[in-house]
Order: sequence, then structure tokens, then C-alpha cells
Amino acid sequence: MAFIEMTVPPLPHYITSGFSMISKGSKHPSRRNIQVFDLLITTSGCFYIGEEDARFEVAAGQAVILRPDSYHFATQVCSELTGTYWMHFHAGGPWAMVDHSVQPIPLEDPRQTPIEPFAVEPFTIRIPQYTTLLQPEKTYDLLEQLQQLHPSAHQSSVRYAQQQLFHELLHQLSASTDNDHPSPSKACAEKAAAYLRQHYKASVSAKELGDHVNFHPVYIARCMQKEYGCSPTEYLLRLRIQQAKLLLLQTDLPVAHVAEEVGFEQPAYFATCFTRMEGISPRKYRQQFSRG
Repeated sequence: MAFIEMTVPPLPHYITSGFSMISKGSKHPSRRNIQVFDLLITTSGCFYIGEEDARFEVAAGQAVILRPDSYHFATQVCSELTGTYWMHFHAGGPWAMVDHSVQPIPLEDPRQTPIEPFAVEPFTIRIPQYTTLLQPEKTYDLLEQLQQLHPSAHQSSVRYAQQQLFHELLHQLSASTDNDHPSPSKACAEKAAAYLRQHYKASVSAKELGDHVNFHPVYIARCMQKEYGCSPTEYLLRLRIQQAKLLLLQTDLPVAHVAEEVGFEQPAYFATCFTRMEGISPRKYRQQFSRG
């Protein structure tokens, strides 16, 4: 199954939407490189559309998202009257087509970016390109609410409400393939990450992590590399450095004490790791944001 994976922030942005009836014997128009995503959700009947080499039959209770950079075209006429909600939206930030696998996003070198006290950490949302809705009536209701807001879209408060409804709609689409059953790899990585986040102050060995997650440490490392782009050791190190940054900014604890609080036994090793990851020493990091 193909997914559209978007990196946020910035958040995907709703542009406009509507409802159309395609009469029997008619078909969806062909378009090329329209520069925005085209979401189509069928409420009755069925329409037939292709995108490059893919072919979709979108029946009632189903949805398809057509890419902004591709050619889409009708593959046959509708055999019955077909009701379809349509929506145009913009990804806002980076996006890619993926097929089941998650490609980790490489981290930026902190020495090449400005020092920030609280850096924004992008994450990804994954939406199926073609899916059967988990809760069709709830999805239709969200689309109808968007329709009702359209006449007042010149008001800032209404435009904000439109974006909120749109993001809830994306959540509904994402949930249609989730069903609260993550892949074995994702489930393993998330369980390991949760354990590390709960015990980041302690010395967590690979065996201890394996015993808790109930998987071999090598498999855990492979899963975390796939889902988070790093090993359990590196994940723990990043977490400790993030917690240390908070303590350096929010307290006057000595640097050695900060190191101990976040799980480092040796202050010198803490300083080395911090400088490697942040491009600046813990002491200079604190001074960068101090009034003195």
C-alpha cells in the first residue's frame, strides 16, 4: 500500500473543498501537475481514476489522494450517479511517497545551525493514498462542516476553524489503516523507546532493555534504527542531552550536577557528548542564554 508521508511542522494546509455529483456515463476530469493534493471521497456510487501507473476504483466510503506533481485521468465512465467530496490541500513542508517502510530523516549538524534553547523537532504523519474509511459518517460530517464554513471563509476565525477540521480529517484518514495495530517493528521500537524515556537517568544495558521488551537486543536495535534513525544507545544519549539542556536553562545547578541528574557518571564525558551533539560546551550553552 502506498502512503503519503509528510514532515511537520509546518502543518498541511487546507485550501478549499466542495461536493460534486458525477452523472451516469460521465467521468472525473483529467489533470496534470495541479500543484496541490486532490483528496476525493465517495459517498455513493463509484468513480474510476488513474494516476501514472496506478489505477483506483473509489466506491462509497472510500478515499483517494491524487498527487500534486502527477498526471491523473479517468479510466472509465461512472456506471451510476456518483457523489464525491473533493478537497485541495498543500503539504506545507516536505513530503514523499513511501511503501510500508519509513526512511529515517538525517539529523542536521548542530554546528551548521544557530544555537536554540528549544529546537523544533519535526515529525512525520502518514496518510494512505487509497483507503476505505474507518468511520465514513464521521468523515462526511467533517466535510459537511467545512462546506458550511465556506461562505464565511474571509474571517480569520473561520479560516482557523477550517484548518482544525481539516487536521481532524487527516487524522481520520490516517486511522483508517492504523486500527491500533502497529507493525511488529514499530511496536518493538516504541516499547523500547518508552522504557528508555522512563529510565534515562539509570544505566540501561542492552540485556536489560531486551529483557523488558522481550526481544533480542540486535532486533531492538534494528527496529529503532528503522523507526527513529538511531540505535538504542544513541536514542538514550540524545534524550539525556535534551534533558540536560532543560536543566541548564531552568536551574542554576552546577554542570557536574546536571550531568549526574541526567544519567552521566563522568562530567567530562557529559561535556564531550554535549559538545559533539550541540556544537557548544554545556557551560557556554548556559552562558549563551544567561542575562549576565
